[in-house]
Amino acid sequence: MNLNIARPVFRFAPSPNGRLHLGHALSALENQRRAHAADGRLLLRIEDIDRARCTPELEAQIIDDLAWLGIDFDGPVFRQSAHFADYQAMLLSLIDRGLAYPAFMTRGAVKRHVAEHEEQGKTWPRDPDGAPHYPGDDRSLSLEERWERLESGVRHAWRLDMAAAIEAVGKPLFWLEDTDDGIVETPADPGAWGDIVLSRSDAPSSYHLSVVTDDAAQHVTHVVRGMDLYHATSVHRLLQELLGLPTPVYHHHRLILGADGCKLSKSNQDTALEELRAKGVSPADIRVMCGF
Repeated sequence: MNLNIARPVFRFAPSPNGRLHLGHALSALENQRRAHAADGRLLLRIEDIDRARCTPELEAQIIDDLAWLGIDFDGPVFRQSAHFADYQAMLLSLIDRGLAYPAFMTRGAVKRHVAEHEEQGKTWPRDPDGAPHYPGDDRSLSLEERWERLESGVRHAWRLDMAAAIEAVGKPLFWLEDTDDGIVETPADPGAWGDIVLSRSDAPSSYHLSVVTDDAAQHVTHVVRGMDLYHATSVHRLLQELLGLPTPVYHHHRLILGADGCKLSKSNQDTALEELRAKGVSPADIRVMCGF
């Protein structure tokens, strides 16, 4: 691991495809608390890769909500939409090494393929989020077949050949998790995710590829985010190792759950900060609601 903590750097990275809710407030406040305690810097990253859903209006609302909460950031806002070339360079490096392949099956085709398999009483591997692994059909195509399809203009995604990637690293991976009991060395299991998406025809990069690229570009040393991304850290460690990127220390904080026991989503209007502000809730109230 290449870890430099001479000047701690934290980041909060919302996506402007909806309004901030209490869960985002918890994450932003926890980042602020830890950055202040470490005498570090706190950066704001806008994860706006999805140009169809992310809008300037939602970004402006996010920045306004964060200012209202009393969260100050260091340096200029980092927007992913200004760094598409960086993600493309990372993708091409994996393609050139034979670690990524074009995937032509649509989501519907994958769903049908898995359903047919399971109807025969067989199990199909699923990732930690419950999504089925991508079938291996495209991975086994010859180079000639791949390029014929690419040249024909068939829509496709690029996926990581997980088995080849793990073999290329050639050693067990781990990350450093900052817990209440101190720093814990945590084993990574990227294989549990199958052949992850690196980019799609409608998006120049996946979350996994962009987040490790951005953390390196912003010299982030401490990643503070929700427990819903705990298992994804295994994928990020693999990509960091493959791409020669530094590894931050991680802390995965508790989640605020809704009445249904699930984590909050941007469709939960009653927990949106904009809605709560309109009802007269104060920043101090939000801190209490988030457990601070």
